[in-house]
Amino acid sequence: MAAGDLTHAAGHVASALVRAPTLPEVHETLARLAAASGGGLDLFPLQHHTFVGAVVARAHLLAAAGRPAEGLDLLVAAGAHAPGTDWAGVPWVTSPELAERIGPDQAARVLMQVCAAAPDPVPAADRAALAPYLTLARNAITVHPEHALLLGTASALARRVGEVPLAVRWAGRGVRAAPSKMGEVWLGYALRSAGRTREALAALRRAVDHDPDDLAVYADIAGTLADHGRLTEALAWIERALDRNPSFDCAVHTAHRLRFQRDGDVRHLVALADFVRDHPDDSHEHSDLAECCRGRPWLGQVTPPVVPVAGETPVLVATPSAAAPTAGGDPAVRPSPPSAEATRRLRQLAHPAWPHPPAAYDTAVALATLDLNDLLGLLAYPPETPQTALGRVLSGQDPSLWVRCVQVWTCLGLLHHRTDEPWLSSTRRRVLVELVNGVEEVAEAALFALVTAAWVDPAVRPDVARVVSGRLSTAAEAARQRPLPNAPSLAHLALATPDLDPDSVALARALAGIPARPRRRPLRALTGRLLGLIRPRLPGPPPPP
Repeated sequence: MAAGDLTHAAGHVASALVRAPTLPEVHETLARLAAASGGGLDLFPLQHHTFVGAVVARAHLLAAAGRPAEGLDLLVAAGAHAPGTDWAGVPWVTSPELAERIGPDQAARVLMQVCAAAPDPVPAADRAALAPYLTLARNAITVHPEHALLLGTASALARRVGEVPLAVRWAGRGVRAAPSKMGEVWLGYALRSAGRTREALAALRRAVDHDPDDLAVYADIAGTLADHGRLTEALAWIERALDRNPSFDCAVHTAHRLRFQRDGDVRHLVALADFVRDHPDDSHEHSDLAECCRGRPWLGQVTPPVVPVAGETPVLVATPSAAAPTAGGDPAVRPSPPSAEATRRLRQLAHPAWPHPPAAYDTAVALATLDLNDLLGLLAYPPETPQTALGRVLSGQDPSLWVRCVQVWTCLGLLHHRTDEPWLSSTRRRVLVELVNGVEEVAEAALFALVTAAWVDPAVRPDVARVVSGRLSTAAEAARQRPLPNAPSLAHLALATPDLDPDSVALARALAGIPARPRRRPLRALTGRLLGLIRPRLPGPPPPP
């Protein structure tokens, strides 16, 4: 600034705001810069890609220029970009005067934006960064104690940051001030978070009375009922929603999840995956499919490999070359070790869990440009366990599980090999089927890849179902002659297969030891630890406006 290089100075101030967004000295320097440049806004223009520090600096300068509502909008945007950072922890945001200056409608709009950018609930570590907005809500409600929209949005924020009693109180005041559909929804959510389920359902039913065409509320009621063991009532509510609109995304997702919860039939999840594929423009992202698949054998995680019985000689993985052609279609020779690039890519994505089969397929596209020899080389020469948190868990609990992961993801990579070839005559199908039938240690990984192909492409389902049915029959016959340790894993693979014939389903249930009325079994302790390392933060439904 002393040299007159204000643009350069502005860059340093923006960087300092990112490092210490509430440090008084930074704000003092920003004020000096503004005084030296006629307000400073021109030094921090908004462009297509603007540094977050510049956005925050502009927000503070807008507030100083008498435009605090615009400044709040930019602070909220910064919070969406970097959650958990205390962008708003400055005096002008928490001052009671701000609530008077911007008015209740503007305050409510800001709180809506904060809720839209925040998960529900907000992780404990990130809640302190939203405290200034909760203070803004308190200040605004003090000035406008009967403003229903302000009370409702303030309740939504309070609930997200764990202030549940306050959320209930504010939502209740909002409904009393001006009964409305959204007021009842906010009250229902707050009551549900408080564990007051009966009152929450009553509030949500009143919301339906206000607007019978808002089918998202039907889905909320159904989900709440199901969470408390009232599945029959939940299904009745979701069927009411589907009667009104059979393609409404929230109702469809909830319906398939509840039907799967009722009978455990994978066809409901396959139908949901088909709906997701055919409706890419849903109103928001849903987590129903991932929730149903999480922790379930092959639907959401690899099953541990079978340890050979003492005295038996295991089939070595280093023999897949006998079962697969080369990329050119000629008879294969023993594959050479994979390239360093193939190993690097595989180690980056291999993991024992995934959200659901279509997500696993999408992730494996990272292996799409590897040639067939590299993919077969990964099967024959699995990379060593990575020196990561995941690798340490696998090494300490079940080292062979890493090899299983390598096999699974390599076979998923095979699904992306020469996808321009028609399925029945394709190299990818031929290689996977021959691995299923010829290389015992890799067979289940290859079979899972075929099952995944059936999830993502309805046209291949009859073919895959025949392959799985044949493999299952062979295993069942062998199980009659001797113990077959991998029978349960194979059975779960069959039960994950789209359009499997009823006789094969019954056989798979018997081999898996599943009772007539399937029930969710507790996850293994190892599975819990693994999922804890990587469970994706799937977005939930959007916040109420």
